[in-house]
Amino acid sequence: MNYTFLAERPVEKYRKTDFQFIISVILLWGLGIFSLYICSPVRARALSKDPNYFVNRQLLWSAVGFAGMLFFTFIPMKKIRKLLLPGFLGAALLCVLTHAPGIGMKLKGAARWINVPGIGSFQPSEMAKFMVILFMANLFDKLKLYEKTEGFDHYKPFGGLMFFAILIILQRDLSSALFLMMVGLAMIFACCRKIVWLVPVMIVLFLLMVLAIVSVDYRLERIEAFFWPEENSTGSAHQYIKSAEAIIEGGVWGSGSGSGLETAKEVPELQNDYLFAGWANAMGLLGVTGYFALLIYFAWRGFSISLKCPDRFASYGAFGCTLMIFGQSLFNCGVVCGAFPTTGITLPFFSAGGTSLLFTLCMCGFIMNASHCPAPEYDDDDEEDIDTDEFEIQIG
Repeated sequence: MNYTFLAERPVEKYRKTDFQFIISVILLWGLGIFSLYICSPVRARALSKDPNYFVNRQLLWSAVGFAGMLFFTFIPMKKIRKLLLPGFLGAALLCVLTHAPGIGMKLKGAARWINVPGIGSFQPSEMAKFMVILFMANLFDKLKLYEKTEGFDHYKPFGGLMFFAILIILQRDLSSALFLMMVGLAMIFACCRKIVWLVPVMIVLFLLMVLAIVSVDYRLERIEAFFWPEENSTGSAHQYIKSAEAIIEGGVWGSGSGSGLETAKEVPELQNDYLFAGWANAMGLLGVTGYFALLIYFAWRGFSISLKCPDRFASYGAFGCTLMIFGQSLFNCGVVCGAFPTTGITLPFFSAGGTSLLFTLCMCGFIMNASHCPAPEYDDDDEEDIDTDEFEIQIG
């Protein structure tokens, strides 16, 4: 697509949106809706007597998500940068409000949601993931950390990363915080030349992670269930065992999308974190192979856009967004297949959850924007508007 009808610059400076990336996004979203349709009726009837309860909610959030995707596809990168500060502060405030009485919602001891009348729950950590990626991309561009050899400039994006990681940990969502940190550290590795300073930092973070796991009983139980599932078959390992049975029953061809999902129906949270088990049961090895092929294609187009983008901010942001969606998808599938301990990480495009779908599509919109945005042109007024030192003072 060539948006020359919006021309404010010479036509030859326009670049085309990556059409192949758009196709991959639509296909992944379509597979997610279809998977939810065939896997969620039993849970939906138990909750609301409507077999399409989760599908209908997902379609409503999809409409909002595609609106957000279009917004981030068409808005100029310069304006996105101007929205970074309110977005950063807004995400931080929402993360804090999860603990506010009457506003925050607690489930199984975790305070991860905000109650929105007429809409339901909103999970601020999903917004925080997007804001952290854009925040770090902005600093990598404006401060040019890849050219620095010493000083505290290296720690500025890391400080923003840790700030949100701590907020998410306080919500008792250690898995999301750890995954956010892994993506953030990957961005630092990709964008900085001098990374020796990260070695002691990562050692300290690893020790803190171990302490955070062993200090909370249910996290320690999940680790034990991961290594000794047979001994915890009725406890923490129950979800993994039922998921493994559903995947194995799918075989090569799958049990079909109709009434053959008897084993998958026994998987807890099938419509959310474990939806991949239902897909594998219904579509078998062929369906799983097709999904991973599409996911790899999505990642290839996303990383290709990042490498070719002439705007460093857009390039770094597209890299982080692609890595977030691709990495989270692989991590969720690994959990479902038993390669990692049980966590609360959702499967992008698939898991029932409006906030996750909304910001996944917003990230895709940013990547599409990066695929057609031109090289930045700064004049004196522009540089004053996005002055890095002023931004640092404002965010502390």
